[in-house]
Amino acid sequence: MNIDHLKDNGADIAVVSSDRKIIVDVPSALDLAMSVKYETGAEKIVLDKETVCEDFFILSTGMAGEILQKFMNYHIKVAIYGDYSHYTSKPLKDFIYESNCGRDFFFVATREEAIQKLTEAQ
Repeated sequence: MNIDHLKDNGADIAVVSSDRKIIVDVPSALDLAMSVKYETGAEKIVLDKETVCEDFFILSTGMAGEILQKFMNYHIKVAIYGDYSHYTSKPLKDFIYESNCGRDFFFVATREEAIQKLTEAQ
């Protein structure tokens, strides 16, 4: 796992990359958040969709909701970038839409968009 620490217009952002899955369950998501916070002090995290297990995107597992709740409890904002076009689940599409309307969790297409969303997030 590699963590790039950015300071963009006053926003403290950690861009995390890896060639393996980082988030595979709720404890691994919490470990990521705490590792980033400890190593960089950042409370905003950019992740490539490829570092998140597919179960996250199957809402019936409950993983996404539980992880988002943990991140919100610890004041962690996250933007996940990647291609979401192959998902056909209406509940997932609604979840992505609603998340993108909020201030804490975003699903976007590119790394640059993810950084921009978190830079603008208060």
